[in-house]
Amino acid sequence: MKFSFPSVLGAAAFALITSQAFAQAPATTEAAPVEAAPAAPVMPRVGTTNHIPAAEHYEGGQQGMYEFIEKELKYPATARRNRIQGQCIIGFTLKDDGSMENISVVKNIGGGCGEEALRVVKLLKFKAPGYAIKTSLPVMFKL
Repeated sequence: MKFSFPSVLGAAAFALITSQAFAQAPATTEAAPVEAAPAAPVMPRVGTTNHIPAAEHYEGGQQGMYEFIEKELKYPATARRNRIQGQCIIGFTLKDDGSMENISVVKNIGGGCGEEALRVVKLLKFKAPGYAIKTSLPVMFKL
């Protein structure tokens, strides 16, 4: 059995529903101004767009720190071959004299990425903040 809208409700009900729908439509034909959608943040190749507290104590700030990491980072062959991508997180304590201690891999994506991120983070040289900071540093691996 085939049903159509007018046969179920009747032609009068169909006319009433459609006329109410047209009555609620705006009377003008002017198009509302279209606002541009906010641009999605572009994910950097090795860094993050989030604020890193320890980056304040690096020469050049967060951007300079991630530029150094990108320059020194060597994508592990195993990770490249297996197309492993993602974010490794390295945790450490930045001491009051600018040196780092308790450096460890908090999150490892495998394929040698965690070890490579740890190696590069150990190369970073921070200015002395005057107080100890326990922080983490995300390192992106993206092919």
